[in-house]
Amino acid sequence: MYPEQAPHVPAQRAVEVHQPTPYPPAVPAPAPVVPMQPGTVPAVASIVLPDGRVVTGYAINPAQPEPVAAKPAVSRTAVNVALGGAGFLAVCGGLILLTSFIAALTTFITQLITLAAVIFGGWIAVQILGTRGHQGGGTTVNIRKAVIKRNHFRG
Repeated sequence: MYPEQAPHVPAQRAVEVHQPTPYPPAVPAPAPVVPMQPGTVPAVASIVLPDGRVVTGYAINPAQPEPVAAKPAVSRTAVNVALGGAGFLAVCGGLILLTSFIAALTTFITQLITLAAVIFGGWIAVQILGTRGHQGGGTTVNIRKAVIKRNHFRG
């Protein structure tokens, strides 16, 4: 199928090798002096590089990832549903108590009206039945003899 079935030899090219150019050492700016309490001095680490240079510095602790918040044992949805159900039951219970209170108040007012009617009716009965037996003790006005003139009664 192909004209050449022979294995291919990779072409050789001229390879250029680039050497990195070293930068002159930077002069660090003096750090501002901040007064601090003397504490423990951290350990100083020194590393010898392959070209013979020595790098000295403080060991850096690896960054600790923030702790993952513990997942609650119960899902938030379940908690919200439970709290909603408890709130609904509280509202229903309050409405039942309110209805019972209104019914009791209505019964109490009805009984007070009935008691007032009985007492007032008894007082009227005593007034009517008590004056039939004797004619003394009260003022008797004979309307037939009174003369009405300018809203005044004259006898």
